[in-house]
Amino acid sequence: MTNVLRASDVVPSPIALLARGDAPHSDRAVRRGLLVPVMRGVYAERDAWRSLKPWDRYLARVHAAAMKYPDAVFCHESAAALRGLTVFLEPRDVHLALPMGATSRVVSGVRIHAVQRMPRVDEIGGLVVATCAETVVDIARTRHNAVGLAVACSAMRADPTLTAEEFAALSASRPSTRGRRHARWVFDRATATPESPLECVSLAAIEWLGFPTPELQKWIVDPIGPDADRLDFWWEAWRIAGEADGELKYSGELGDARAALRDRSRRDARLIDRGVSATAHWGWSDAIATKPLRAALLAAGLPAERPEDTFQLRSMQRALTPRTATMQ
Repeated sequence: MTNVLRASDVVPSPIALLARGDAPHSDRAVRRGLLVPVMRGVYAERDAWRSLKPWDRYLARVHAAAMKYPDAVFCHESAAALRGLTVFLEPRDVHLALPMGATSRVVSGVRIHAVQRMPRVDEIGGLVVATCAETVVDIARTRHNAVGLAVACSAMRADPTLTAEEFAALSASRPSTRGRRHARWVFDRATATPESPLECVSLAAIEWLGFPTPELQKWIVDPIGPDADRLDFWWEAWRIAGEADGELKYSGELGDARAALRDRSRRDARLIDRGVSATAHWGWSDAIATKPLRAALLAAGLPAERPEDTFQLRSMQRALTPRTATMQ
């Protein structure tokens, strides 16, 4: 059954898109470098397109596909992008679902999935989009576990009624068993508690590096006052904190980088006064490369309890290493 949501629930295209009929002499404009083809017959202003982050380019491509295929059912990363869920980098294809009997194929950057059972959908702003739960299950079954975990967690943050049990039950109800066991890893760990894709990826990497499972979003209270600090990761037995800091925070793009580093140093000192033995800090590149994350945790005094899962770590690097740009 299709639920009709508010138009505002769909994430709009980050740039204006022009159909061929709305862009007079479009071929000439492309040759002159004024327009770029986003999809066959759909264009965008060149400088606006070039200014987009990879995930925003992908969102624009999804909207371009919606202009060409207005009755399409969007699924996988395309549904995630339209719903504002986590999308890493710029996925290769826009994903559409068609009933079994259609031919699975890729045409001009659009991947058609011929499915045994059509996904449950919502109508969002005139577009037909797979539900959050269907989207999570699709990605958990077909993508790297770190990606699947980040998408599942973002869906649970967006819709607090969603549960990991619902994801698992939906996956079990699919006619195909392909990817079911793979997705179970995601469903066993999915939670709304992580506040960013970096925290989700870090949580996966910490497990695969062999470290103990941390407590998430731990409050450390001032023993003599009302103030408290919230930590991304906390290991109670060792009184060790972990902070997954987006690298933009200290790049200068969001303000004075030196001031941000001074604030971090003051907070670390305050945490020591509150009984924290050490705080490990890492960013996107540290979590993806994994060796810097491992070094940061070992330097803070956290012991590794299990051998590393080298397959998961190396495949995560391949899945999340930017091809042409950095991640969110």
